Amino acid sequence: MSSGLAGRCLCGAVTYDTGAEPLWVTICYCTFCQRATGSDRMIEPVFDIAGFRFTEAQPSVFALLSEGSGKEVCVHFCQTYGTKLALTFERWPDRIGIYLGTLEEPSALAMSPEKTKHISPRRRGRAPSCRPVSRPTRGMPRRLTGRPGSRSSTGWPPSLADEAHGAGEGGGPNAKGPRCGPLR
Repeated sequence: MSSGLAGRCLCGAVTYDTGAEPLWVTICYCTFCQRATGSDRMIEPVFDIAGFRFTEAQPSVFALLSEGSGKEVCVHFCQTYGTKLALTFERWPDRIGIYLGTLEEPSALAMSPEKTKHISPRRRGRAPSCRPVSRPTRGMPRRLTGRPGSRSSTGWPPSLADEAHGAGEGGGPNAKGPRCGPLR
């Protein structure tokens, strides 16, 4: 029996057990994390890799070089729908970060100020290169409403929301970098 947290990809083919509570939680606003999540930040609990294990199918791995360190970052993802599950790092081979939204119960994760670090990068003497977005853009609807196929009061077809969260085609490159491979 594990004392860790459980998580999975969208389709459930790839599952994991963290083996322990996180060492810390990183909340990062860098461009990489924004692009990787499609959001203004990534919330990434970081674990000791020794206790972490994928419990069903192994994820696919995509490796790329970090613009900051020049070292490899490996993105572990579900080959079926492309759900990103975890990151491993050439720079920190004993650590694994997971995408918070893949936890079975993300709200069960306790985040204290002592064990949470925010990363907001700066570019050579300038203000941070990215800022968190915490409110809807002016003129955008706060939520989509209506029946499938009808138009909401905002004029947006609700089917767009259904398609974004429904069963769609997914996937991604199945590239393995030289230092990235299956965990176990």
